[in-house]
Amino acid sequence: MTKQKEKMNQPGLLLTFEGIDGSGKSTQATMLFHRLLKEGYNALLVREPGGTSISEKIRDVLLDIKHQNMADTTELLLYAASRAQLVAEKIKPHIDDGVIVLCDRYTDSSLAYQGYGRGLNTEFIKNLNALATQETIPDLTFVIDVDLATAAKRASVDDPDRMESEKNAFKKRVQNGYHAIAEQEPARVVLIPGEEEVDALHEKIWELTIPKLELLKTSKDQ
Repeated sequence: MTKQKEKMNQPGLLLTFEGIDGSGKSTQATMLFHRLLKEGYNALLVREPGGTSISEKIRDVLLDIKHQNMADTTELLLYAASRAQLVAEKIKPHIDDGVIVLCDRYTDSSLAYQGYGRGLNTEFIKNLNALATQETIPDLTFVIDVDLATAAKRASVDDPDRMESEKNAFKKRVQNGYHAIAEQEPARVVLIPGEEEVDALHEKIWELTIPKLELLKTSKDQ
């Protein structure tokens, strides 16, 4: 195999964005995606739940406000099913092709929402996530951390979905879950105060991303 062929097979990166609804994570994911494209990187932006035809249909079921009687375990398994399809169809093939994949929500969402929020067994969720993702772990995860009042103001919509309409007590448990995840995995998960102005927050995220990009470049040059 030639050196040129080896370079083509170097894997890309998986960068994920997490936080409670209204944290600003989607805005920051989009800004970083466009920054990467501007800098000449091959990048892909996807969201959870969703990102594929099958996953989007699962998203419709999960977020439908009419499904208030959905069992917690059903919710967990539907998120895992959506994730499994997204990883198999888009995330893993693109990473294997050397693309930088940015995902708006990923495995930590299930730990925070269904684990800490719903009270389901976190070890089971970790094992389920490993199965659904083919053990595809993010290289870097940004948790945009804001207080509930700020999140509510940013997320204010006339027609909230099933998850957005949850009570503050649930959202607080989810937020505490994200804090716990960040404490448990400091090498991967970065907890970022999200109260700053949008552009300033983007610059902070960009600075944190640069070392990963340099490692990727070094790997491809070898």
